[in-house]
Amino acid sequence: MSILVTGGAGYIGSATVDLLLERGEPVVVLDNFVEGHRDAIHGDADLYEGSIGDTGLVTSIVRKHEVQACIHFAAHTNVGVSVTDPGRFYANNVGEGLALMNALREAGVKHVVFSSTCATYGEPVRIPMDEDHPQNPHNPYGWTKFFMERILEDFDRAYGMRFVGLRYFNASGATRLRGEHHRPETHLIPLVLFTALAQRESISVFGSDYGTHDGSCVRDYIHIADLAEAHWKALAYLRADGKSDFFNVGTGRGYSVFEVIEAARKISGRPISVKVEDRRPGDASYLVADATKAKQVLGWEPEFDTIESIIESAWRWHEAHPEGYAR
Repeated sequence: MSILVTGGAGYIGSATVDLLLERGEPVVVLDNFVEGHRDAIHGDADLYEGSIGDTGLVTSIVRKHEVQACIHFAAHTNVGVSVTDPGRFYANNVGEGLALMNALREAGVKHVVFSSTCATYGEPVRIPMDEDHPQNPHNPYGWTKFFMERILEDFDRAYGMRFVGLRYFNASGATRLRGEHHRPETHLIPLVLFTALAQRESISVFGSDYGTHDGSCVRDYIHIADLAEAHWKALAYLRADGKSDFFNVGTGRGYSVFEVIEAARKISGRPISVKVEDRRPGDASYLVADATKAKQVLGWEPEFDTIESIIESAWRWHEAHPEGYAR
């Protein structure tokens, strides 16, 4: 019996594949390599190149490998691009996501762990944000994840396909083998570290007039190793007959953009030049998780709970892989 990991060549997916294999799970990866990297896939995982919307391929994988559960990461995630090209995001994240769920259902897969996001909440009305916080996404990326959550709820009610939706906050950090390499890169921590490595002249801070303690956006950063563990715990929960549910995955601590930059300066020992620019559309001011539910129900606890420990792991990886996964 195998676990199908869609998007298993991606940033969080590859770290989760490593953990599943370490725990003795047979793993099958399906990835189209639009955003993932072949070099990020563990050699012991069975690999298929293709689309999650290819129902024939998904069905054949499930039957050949006796797939019992799916961990679904595959999605476009660039918030800025979702604003300028929403059609691409809805077609991929929702259209192909729905095709995947139909193929899994028809092939008899009953358990799904879904990679969701705090972006489904939108601008917070209370801090920290728990799972009952109103959902009002501020960008198409958040809406695509919101709609997939509703699809999963309906599939549970109608077909008995049980799921866990993990609404994680800002994925960050690196394991010994897996780090962050997007094309193009838009996430703060790697961009700051690229500046420390002299691969960029400066780091842009988009907005310094938010209603936060220093005017820059505040985010809850969660290490990819802790995210991988959360997916493992979610899978165990479903196998133990847990009911479908949503869980926040974050540390409960927020750090501003300026605080991240200062921590990177200290850890790298390098100068990091800053350029303050206008706000970006779709950015919320303050996103911090209340992850009490995941801790109580799933038995999950983050190991990397400070921005320093997260940035230190990322710095080690980027120093060792200055070109990312590029050979």
